Amino acid sequence: MADSNITTPGDGDVGAFVDGVADERRRDDARHLVELMGAVTGQPAVLWGSAIIGFGTRHYRYESGREGDMPAVSFSPRKAQTVLYLSGGLDVYQDLLERLGPHTTGKGCLYLKRVGDADDAVLRELVGRSFHMPS
Repeated sequence: MADSNITTPGDGDVGAFVDGVADERRRDDARHLVELMGAVTGQPAVLWGSAIIGFGTRHYRYESGREGDMPAVSFSPRKAQTVLYLSGGLDVYQDLLERLGPHTTGKGCLYLKRVGDADDAVLRELVGRSFHMPS
């Protein structure tokens, strides 16, 4: 089954996208995460779809036969908060989430109202774990 994802890597300008984030705090958070994730992964920032900034790629294949590619770790500066997308489900990060600082979680997503309120060292560990998660 071919990759039928709507969100795919493109050639969009990550810097221009970040500069276009309306909220100043969210824009600063995005700049910080681009720098942090790039340093941890050693990968360049790539715009996936129209609003997700990803680092590295991971191929997946479900039992149903559906397969595709996704970023190994990524985030999106949404209006209300910054969303981090981590590989492997949030259960494997529980030890880190306990030390992260203020956050909420959803199905596979980590939400930060203020990236600066999170523990930077723990953020680095989260990003590294997600990036190096086996496929």
